[in-house]
Amino acid sequence: MERANATALERLTNGAPFLVDCRPAREALDLPDRTVLHSGPPLAWERVSDPVRAAILCAIRYEGWAANDDAAGALVERGVVRLAPCHHHATAGPMAGVVTPSMPVFVVENRAYGTRGHATVNEGLGKVLRYGANDDSVIARLNWIATEAGPLLGAGLRALGGIDLRALMAQALRMADEMHQRNVAATALLTRAMMPGLARVGGRHHAVARLAEFLAGNDQFFLNLAMAAGKAMVDPAGGVAGSTLVTVMARNGTDFGIRVSGCGERWFAAPVNMPRGLYFPGFGPDDANPDMGDSA
Repeated sequence: MERANATALERLTNGAPFLVDCRPAREALDLPDRTVLHSGPPLAWERVSDPVRAAILCAIRYEGWAANDDAAGALVERGVVRLAPCHHHATAGPMAGVVTPSMPVFVVENRAYGTRGHATVNEGLGKVLRYGANDDSVIARLNWIATEAGPLLGAGLRALGGIDLRALMAQALRMADEMHQRNVAATALLTRAMMPGLARVGGRHHAVARLAEFLAGNDQFFLNLAMAAGKAMVDPAGGVAGSTLVTVMARNGTDFGIRVSGCGERWFAAPVNMPRGLYFPGFGPDDANPDMGDSA
C-alpha cells in the first residue's frame, strides 16, 4: 500500500498543467449530441435537486432541443437527452456543473502525463447557469460565450502555444488567492498572459474589448481553470492498484461521491451535506440546497 500510494502521489505532484485551447465540448470531449453533463457522481433524473434540474432544463433550451422547461424535462424522462457526470468525460463542473455539446470548454493539458482536463468558461457571479438560474439573460450570455468569447479565447491560446498554469497558480497563491473563493490574482495574471494572443488574433476590435471588459469584471474567472488543471493533474494518479489515495470528491446537490485510486472508476456515494454559512437577509437554511459542484 505504501508503494502504491507513493506512486499515485508522485503522479499527482509531478503534473504539469498547461492551458492550451478553448473549444466546443462536442470537439474537445467528443461529447455526443443530446448529452448533458452534470457535477458529482451519477444521478437519476427523479433525484435531481432543484438548482441542478433548472440548469439542465435551461441548457436543453439553450441547445435548441426544446422550447420550454416542460418539453425539456420530457426529453430527459424519455431518455432522448442523456445525463452523465462531468468526471466521466475528463471534465470538472462548478456547482450544477452543466455542460452541453456547443458550450466552449477550456482544455488543460498535463504535459507530464498526457492527460487533459476541461471546464466551461466561468460566467461570472449572480444570475448564472451553474447556480440554477435559467431565464433568457442566462441563455443570452451562454450564446455570447459560444459564438464570440469562446472562439476568441481558443484562437488566442492556440497562438500563444499554451500557458503554464502550475507556475501561474503558484504565483497567485503567494498573492493571497486560494483557487476557489479568492481568484483575483490568478484572474489578473491569466488575463495578462492571454492578452498578447488575444490582441494578435482578435480581428474585430469590439470583440476583444467586450471580452476584456468581461474579464475585468469577473474576479472568479480563474476558478474553472483551477478545476480543469486539478482534473488533468489528478487523473494520472487514478487506477494505481492498492492505492488508497482519493482522486475525486464531488457533489451534485443530492449525493456526495468519491473515487479511490485503487478502485478505478468505481464511485462511493452517500447523501450530500448542507453547507453552513451566511445568508442574505430574509433567507436561511430552509431556503438552501445541499452542497453541489466538482470543486471539492
